[in-house]
Order: sequence, then structure tokens, then C-alpha cells
Amino acid sequence: MGTLYTDVALADGTGPELQLDMAILVEQDRIAWLGPASEAPTPGSGTEVVDASGTAVVPGMVDSHSHLTLPGGAHWIDRGFDPPEKLLEVAEHNARLMRSAGVRWARDVGSSVRVDPVDGGERALALGVRDRWRGHREYPYVRAAGTWVSRGGSLPSGLAAEVEDGDGLLRAVTRQLDDGADFVKLYLDGPDRDASPFTAAEVRRAVEAAHSRGAKVTAHSGTLVGARAGVEAGVDSLEHGFQLDREIVEKMAAQGTALVSTLAVLESWRTFGRTTTIDRFADPALASQIAARREWARESVRLAARAGVLIASGTDFGGGSLRANQLAWEIESLVSAGLEPWQALAAATRNGGQLLGEPEAGVIRQGGPADLVFVHGDPLSDPSALWRVWLVT
Repeated sequence: MGTLYTDVALADGTGPELQLDMAILVEQDRIAWLGPASEAPTPGSGTEVVDASGTAVVPGMVDSHSHLTLPGGAHWIDRGFDPPEKLLEVAEHNARLMRSAGVRWARDVGSSVRVDPVDGGERALALGVRDRWRGHREYPYVRAAGTWVSRGGSLPSGLAAEVEDGDGLLRAVTRQLDDGADFVKLYLDGPDRDASPFTAAEVRRAVEAAHSRGAKVTAHSGTLVGARAGVEAGVDSLEHGFQLDREIVEKMAAQGTALVSTLAVLESWRTFGRTTTIDRFADPALASQIAARREWARESVRLAARAGVLIASGTDFGGGSLRANQLAWEIESLVSAGLEPWQALAAATRNGGQLLGEPEAGVIRQGGPADLVFVHGDPLSDPSALWRVWLVT
């Protein structure tokens, strides 16, 4: 039994041109054949032929910055303190949203530490979610970091693993890995916005400890000082990178530190200024600060792209204001910032797979998984086509 999709255009994020009049044969959730429709194998009696004309197929997408157990919205921080039963319900809803939007991989970069009501373990809730979803194709594939590791006072008390010095940082990193985290997430925005919460030397000790166990380290970075400390310490990636300069991106490119963009977070804050009465978004003076932050963030992406930094993309849904089915918004935001549409698509597909170290994530190839997203329109000239999902396999 199999399915042959005919007359489809291929947009795989490897270049700016669609491959037209293609066909894809899927058998047992793998791509058994891929090529020009005129050369497609003759379908057998058990093969369903699907007319996919007018659609483009893109790889199952990778949300490289997500928070599976949190819903997002204008009160996103408050939701981290909801009961664990509610947070697990949210994760189930988010899984449905992601799949419907063509997101097949989720890289969870922080969840609350609670007693899991399903298995009784006390650890970051996303770790249990990851384990229970594994092997079920109706769910996204998940890699999870455990909880945020931050300096006391950086985040609301009780949300993250809070430490006060480099020794505490090292212990917290070890604890995340002992709990089963796939990688470690450090929070490099501190109580003092003008100073990194940890020195580069302290972060480097944590990075070396994680690397010695085969794990990578990523760092939340909303400020220039935090970004500098993380990059000097050799973190594997920066999340957000809203404030970067030429020196930092050149060092990132030289040592292989990736950038995970979340520009759409700032775009969503602009919309909240019109749709809520929350002062943080609606007050004209604060809205002006958001606008300035947005422009620096866009310039940071441009600098990173020109320097040759690997850029993957994420929504920050849950841990930020977006929702789990809005990765297309981030792709549009990257294009608006100056990337070509195919480069922005690559950030949400193959680059995410490279960041995860998963060669089958975000690619379409014969013999690979049939994680396919059919959309109406050409995402290589019009990224809004990624909102028009017809079919996800």
C-alpha cells in the first residue's frame, strides 16, 4: 500500500526556484520515490494516486524555539504557574496546532519543573511529554532542554532553576542532564540589563561540562552583554539574539555558534498594542521601545546572515507571545528583515535539523521520512503561502 502524489511543485529550501511537475511516492511513512512526474513508477493496484496539482510541497518544518507546555498570548509568563495537569493539556493542544500547521519537529527550550501527574517524576514537564510522544506520528518529534537555568531575580521566582554563581550554574546544568534533558538552556539576561548574569568563564565551565557528556548548550540572549558572554564561552547557539554586533556574529560564524531567530515575537507585541489595554504594549512610550528593539533585532539577523551564521527559526510559542501554529509568521518576519524566501524556509526546515543534529529533520529526500507539507502557492516567492496548508503527512 502506498500513496503517489502527482503534479506537485517542490520547495525544499535548497534554492530560490521551484521544481515543477514532480511526483512523490510514499510507502510506510517513507519516501519510496521522488522525481519528475513523467518518470514516476506505474502505481500498483494498492497505490492511491492523489492529484496535488497547484500545490507546493515543503519539508515538515522545525520550530527550533518552542515551549510545549505553555499556551502563549499576552499573559504568557503567568501561564508557567498553572497546575501541571493544565500544562499537560496545553501540550496536547499545541501538538494538534503544530501538526495542522506543518510543524513536525519541536525543540523545547524550557518548561516548569513540577511533579508530572502522569508518571510522578519531578522534573521539567516537557521531558515527560517528549518521552510519551516518542514513536507516535500524530505528535511532533521533540528534543527538550529541561528548565531554564538563570541567575536569581532574572525571571519570576519559582519559574526557573535559579542560581547565584558559577558553581551553582554548573550544578544546575548537571541536574538538567541527570534529569534526561537533550541539551541545556541558559538564561543570559540578568537582573541588571547592563551586565551579563554570568561571566564568560563561568558559562564556559558549564559548556565544557555539558560537552563532556555529549550535550549542547544554548543561551537565551536578549541583550548585547549576554550575547557577548555566551559567544565568548562557546555556547552552541543563541536564542533570540535581539542585540548583536559585527564582532559577535563574526565570532559566531568562526566557531559555529548558531542563531535561533524569534523576530515574530516582537511583531506580535506590536499587535498587542492594538488588541489589548496592557500598558506594556499599549503605552506609546513603551511601544516606542518595542519598535526600537525590533529594528535592532532585524539588523542582528542581517548581520548574522551576512557573516555566514547558521540561522534556524522558532516561534517562542508559550515562553513568548506566539501560538504553536504560527511558525509561518517567523518565516515572513525573516523575509521582511532581508533574507530571501528560500533562506527563510531553510531556517524553518533543514537548518533546524542541522541545529538538532538530526539529518532527517526538515529535508525531503528519497528514502527519508514522509514528513511533507502541501501548501497552496509558491513559498519561494510568497512566504504567506505557508499559512495555506492543505495537507500534512
